[in-house]
Formats: sequence, C-alpha cells, structure tokens
Amino acid sequence: VLPAEQSYIENILRLNRGKVATVYMNFENSQWGSKVFKGVIQAAGTDHIILKDLQSETRYLLLMVYLDYVTFDESIEYEYPFRKKEE
Repeated sequence: VLPAEQSYIENILRLNRGKVATVYMNFENSQWGSKVFKGVIQAAGTDHIILKDLQSETRYLLLMVYLDYVTFDESIEYEYPFRKKEE
C-alpha cells in the first residue's frame, strides 16, 4: 500500500512495476557521462530503482541521485495525492 498523501518518484515507479521503462541517468564528472537503461521495473525505493534488462537476466540497481527522467511507451498508473474522496 502506497502512502496516500505523497507523490514521490519512487511511489509512481512502484505503481508501474512490471512495465517497461526507459531511465535516463547522468553520471556527471565520471567516465560514463549520460546513460540510458531500458527494462522492466522490478522495484523502487527512496534512493534506487531496480530494472531487469529486456535482452538478458541482468538487473540494474540505479541510484536516484543520478536520475534525470523516465519515459514509458504505454500509459502509466498515477494517483495524485490530495484528491478529494467521492461521496
């Protein structure tokens, strides 16, 4: 169960577990520069995302501190917090 009053990136990613995402990361001042990872979202936490590569059994543990943005090729689940309850 996700917190009802919080719309953090990890909660949005958790709502979309099992979907394919393209994750854009920027490793500034490193040998990698910017990198793109595409895979199935397996988990997300406050400081990380776990993706399963589409072509192999490789899992990526990606740190949120390097996250630029995420795209999806399909519609996503999203619950905006503070929505008034319907009576």
